[in-house]
Amino acid sequence: MQILVLESSTSSAKAMLYSDTEGVCEIITEQYDGKCGNISIQDPEQVFLRTIEAGKKVSKDKSIDMIAISGTWHSVFACDKKFKPVTKSFTWAHTEASYIAQKLRKDKDFTKWFYNTTGCMVNAIYPVFKLMDLQNQGLKLSDYHFMGQGTYNYYRLTGEFLLSESMASGSGLLDIHSKELSQEVLDLLGINKNQLGRVTTYRELRPLSKEGAELLGLKAGIPVLTAQPDGALNQVGAGALKDGVMTLSIGTSAALRMSTSKPVIPDPPSTWCYLSPVSWLSGAATSGACNCVDWLKDKYFPSGTAYEDMEIQNLDMKDKPIFLPFLYGERCPGWNDGRKASFYDMNSQHSNLELYYSTIEGVIFNLYQCYEVLCKEDKEPDKIKLSGGILNSKMWTQMCCDIFGREMECSKEKQMSLMGGAALALELGGGINSLDQFNSEIGEVIYPRREKREEYMKRYARYKEVYEHNI
Repeated sequence: MQILVLESSTSSAKAMLYSDTEGVCEIITEQYDGKCGNISIQDPEQVFLRTIEAGKKVSKDKSIDMIAISGTWHSVFACDKKFKPVTKSFTWAHTEASYIAQKLRKDKDFTKWFYNTTGCMVNAIYPVFKLMDLQNQGLKLSDYHFMGQGTYNYYRLTGEFLLSESMASGSGLLDIHSKELSQEVLDLLGINKNQLGRVTTYRELRPLSKEGAELLGLKAGIPVLTAQPDGALNQVGAGALKDGVMTLSIGTSAALRMSTSKPVIPDPPSTWCYLSPVSWLSGAATSGACNCVDWLKDKYFPSGTAYEDMEIQNLDMKDKPIFLPFLYGERCPGWNDGRKASFYDMNSQHSNLELYYSTIEGVIFNLYQCYEVLCKEDKEPDKIKLSGGILNSKMWTQMCCDIFGREMECSKEKQMSLMGGAALALELGGGINSLDQFNSEIGEVIYPRREKREEYMKRYARYKEVYEHNI
């Protein structure tokens, strides 16, 4: 059985060929170009075509038995009645709706109701508030269909307008308890369920259309899974569907996630609650991660500098600046979409290498804030599985382990969301009896250095101090 997994992530198109006998055969990752857009505003058709290009390359001359699709949570755009995009796609990083969210958050009753119903905080990252912003700009919402990138990719390949419940759970439009679109939330926008697609599970397969087959260079009729979020697929691919296992994924943005048997809705709001393909997820996400490193590299390092040249092992952490990684606002734990990024305690003697150190440290401090909140709501995890772009940096990986004070299992395969798509297809195709049987191979296990953690905790105390003053 050969599976093609397609993913439109925040910053790149990805495709993987997976075999039930050989495992991962090939992975292609292609960064978006200017035609696709930037991290926050993208052209949905161009992103789709770039993803198809990657898929066509890995599946050339191959017999594909099933296709899985991965996208990102929180993207949204409007389509006309023929499902042609009429606006750009607004990703999680697009926070222009923060003026709406900030006003609504002042209404404590509304905020509590919305959070308890959807598992989502009142925050500009969520599509429901992006749609309010479009409405304020003059778009008559009742005249359009609305999709995210993953759902659009699925429609272009099958001709079917279906929305997976996992993808819907990150929109602010789904009742997290009933797993159905909330009529009360829809009424706030003046739209109906048909404009968002029929909500379904990953088990509802549809055949690859003639048009989709021509685009991919494959035969029509291949079963296609509904689009699932990369964050949810990461949980599946990492084999973290059981209680007590936490995934920590650090890529363009970052997230901590734990599978739960029921919705976890803290009071006061702090973490989020979405759906994976098979269960609920309790988690926290941050907007700043590798995107902050990319920004620093572009702004403060000579053109052509390699990432490995930015790293200095055993760098003395004393008197280094403190960085708040909110270039794209704040998600967890404070949900302040208007919060700004800042360097504190900086002087004229600090070099760009020291700013790099402070940047990756600030990203981990923000995640550790989220970890402390998650552990208060639930028990401390038995195991933490680390994945994503962070694994390309030994310095950053070790720092993460030291700050958390926990040993971490590094995934041997860095593209865990692609692996999750393969796992779902394997189960549906009969390659495995249940998703619990799918376990990605563990790579290196990183152990914390206790003496370093003490130093980091002193700096973390300073981080929290400046965080409280950065409103």
